[in-house]
Amino acid sequence: MRKIKILVACGAGIATSTVVMKRIEDLMKDNHIDADVQQIKIAEATSKQAGADMLVSTTILPTEYDIPAVTALGYITGIGADKLDQQILETAKVAGEN
Repeated sequence: MRKIKILVACGAGIATSTVVMKRIEDLMKDNHIDADVQQIKIAEATSKQAGADMLVSTTILPTEYDIPAVTALGYITGIGADKLDQQILETAKVAGEN
């Protein structure tokens, strides 16, 4: 499995994305997935998606992207976080195999 690149975005690229980034880093490590997790502002997502395998956002996605995009509000609210873990893991595994 190759190393994957995950973009984690929120409105300002600081607060909620920091919480989500840590969760995703731990999730990847616990599941032995080699991942580069990068924190960005949602406004930067379109320009930074080239070379990335997945976008995880804590805010509503303003557009469609060329890479899989996941809204991760469940990590902030705690509602559906386990289901979100599975969705991100499945996306990461598919990306790592391609």
